[in-house]
Amino acid sequence: MKTKDIENIELKFLDLDDYQELKMTMISAYTNMPDSYWKEHHIKSLIEKFPEGQVVIKINGQLAGCALSIIVNYDDFEEDHTYVDITGNYSFNTHTYEGDVLYGVDVFIKPEFRGLRLGRRLYDYRKEVAENLNLKGIAFGGRMPNYSKYAADISPKEYIEKVKRKEINDPVLNFQISNDFHPTKVMKGYLEGDAASGEYAILMEWDNIYYKKPSKKAATKKSIVRLGLIQWQMRPYKDLDELLNQAEYFIDAVAGYRSDFALFPEFFNAPLMAEVNHLKTPDAIRELAKHTAAIVQKFSEFSITYNINIISGSMPEMKDGRLYNVGYLCRRDGTIERYEKLHVTPDEAKVWGMQGGSQIKAFDTDCGKIGVLICYDSEFPELSRLLADEGMDILFVPFLTDTQNGYSRVRHCSQARAIENECYVAIAGSVGNLPNVENMDIQFAQSMVFTPCDFSFPTNGIKAEATPNTEMILIADVDIDLLRELNQFGAVKNLRDRRKDLFELKKK
Repeated sequence: MKTKDIENIELKFLDLDDYQELKMTMISAYTNMPDSYWKEHHIKSLIEKFPEGQVVIKINGQLAGCALSIIVNYDDFEEDHTYVDITGNYSFNTHTYEGDVLYGVDVFIKPEFRGLRLGRRLYDYRKEVAENLNLKGIAFGGRMPNYSKYAADISPKEYIEKVKRKEINDPVLNFQISNDFHPTKVMKGYLEGDAASGEYAILMEWDNIYYKKPSKKAATKKSIVRLGLIQWQMRPYKDLDELLNQAEYFIDAVAGYRSDFALFPEFFNAPLMAEVNHLKTPDAIRELAKHTAAIVQKFSEFSITYNINIISGSMPEMKDGRLYNVGYLCRRDGTIERYEKLHVTPDEAKVWGMQGGSQIKAFDTDCGKIGVLICYDSEFPELSRLLADEGMDILFVPFLTDTQNGYSRVRHCSQARAIENECYVAIAGSVGNLPNVENMDIQFAQSMVFTPCDFSFPTNGIKAEATPNTEMILIADVDIDLLRELNQFGAVKNLRDRRKDLFELKKK
């Protein structure tokens, strides 16, 4: 049929009154499998058990295609299951609304209606059902009707690879792959009597990126996450209490906008070194380190009081006689995590005698997995890739840069991390100057939130940006579900397209 002849296309639930037309459509669709059509009692059973899983497409009132499906507990079946197994010997007693996977029983299009992309409509409907019912995904055994032409020369696995490389044309397999299904296994003896496929089938699967594992807890992970970045003004403080009062002011401000995270800059507590500026620089920063435990304790209290996750930027800390640059994630449930700067700058090592840390990990939060890299660490792409492999959605980069050159390095490297790791990156720094603190004279900063560059995101990859060198807060919402869509359907897929056959990255 030509498109100009189409007056009406409708997707409808299958009705038992459609049976005779359905039977004739199946017979015409499966000419190489004689008598291969569903009996009326089969269709009646499917409609009774799972009506929303059985749909037809009608063109000008004529049945043009059909999709039949059930819901199963996928773990109940072996990887080498057969069609008889999955359908319960055609009884469909394997169907259960308590299952976790939508299993495709059949899809067929009447020959005269092929070429109109009706199969795509049926597959898209199945995806909507899986998403609406919060199922892990879709699976089915895909026939290989062209394989019989090559069976004498190549194995089913080789056949699949040649189809992928476009060396062999298999319209069925190509169609399924183009609809985001991926082959996971070759199954022998899947459908008895399927001589054209040599009784082989390819187990095809589609993953529901919106699937959320059922939880008995009241709290759920959020999709829209609000970030509160604090562009901190370096100014003199008479003591720790005054600095904490200023910190609480900003935490209160971003929490007032219902932010999920508050991000402080690197060494935001440096003004406290003014009181010990008479000491040698290495001694002064070690005195500053004595405040770290008290600040972390107070920030944890703030996180609970203001119902916000706080990323404390970074502070000096003494551990086993060595000086480190560390920060803390203070979750709003009261738990605390520690992170370390792994690559200290030449200045930090030379002037302060600071050591690089040794721990890198992604942290679970009520808003998904996050990572934290302190300033210079953002310039080493391996670190963020390790965090991405652990499932990181948001990367936080607290930084401290004195010149615009240093800021540009952090800014551009952080934006690259967002693109290559398909994640959001938030950077926050300090502004102003500290004339009475050695090695902390001036600061340059423009806090920003970066995104990947694709259709669902800003074209320049910048979600939000603060005014340069001005004390302020920056509030931005990021959508975690968009990252899942990017990973599956993006114009490019940086994480999935890595050539792991040529290289690998792993922790020691």
